[in-house]
Amino acid sequence: MFAKILIKGKIELVTGMHIGTGGEFAAIGAVDSPVIRDTLTNLPIIPGSSLKGKLRSMLARKYSPTAGIADNDDERIKRLFGSADRTSKKNPASRLIFSDMHISNLDELKSKNIILPTETKFENTINRLSGVANPRQIERTIRGCQYNMEIVYNLSDENEAKEDMELLAEAMQLLKYDYIGGHGSRGYGKVVFKAVEADTVVGDVDAALLEEINNTLKDVN
Repeated sequence: MFAKILIKGKIELVTGMHIGTGGEFAAIGAVDSPVIRDTLTNLPIIPGSSLKGKLRSMLARKYSPTAGIADNDDERIKRLFGSADRTSKKNPASRLIFSDMHISNLDELKSKNIILPTETKFENTINRLSGVANPRQIERTIRGCQYNMEIVYNLSDENEAKEDMELLAEAMQLLKYDYIGGHGSRGYGKVVFKAVEADTVVGDVDAALLEEINNTLKDVN
């Protein structure tokens, strides 16, 4: 069978988040490490690839602790998130499609007199031998920002759908106790998920299965 299920919800930042641009040139006086932004709005985004990669890595740490590379992940993880090696039917394409996420509560932030959804945090590293400090400026998206999340699940096997959704929900639960982006050990990137739910957008999905999926996703909220 072929159907598509849209999983929607919100990601809210509990602490400031830094997802960088990949080390682009910074002019003198500019922030050393800026956040990645949408070209049209110039507002910070969460790339779909960042969320997908983090969710997969959380599961790999639990179920594939000695895998080392993604293609050696647990078969359930590869089934859901895909594999770079497409030469075998055992390594299918990803069943999940992640969209880039944009800030959804700008009006709420403006009502609190917040003009920009970013802040600059000064960090410092010190050479233990010389005592020389190396200060730097890191841009963060501020806590309280919410992002619209959309993930499309390609339903190809009803018998595996519930297990797939349980795995996805588990990855989201694990992320709530970890971080997304950089500098997580310093408190950056803690998030929570809100109003996560699923609905059929292409094809026909058995109502009982869809209810099971939504009951599974309720635990994420």
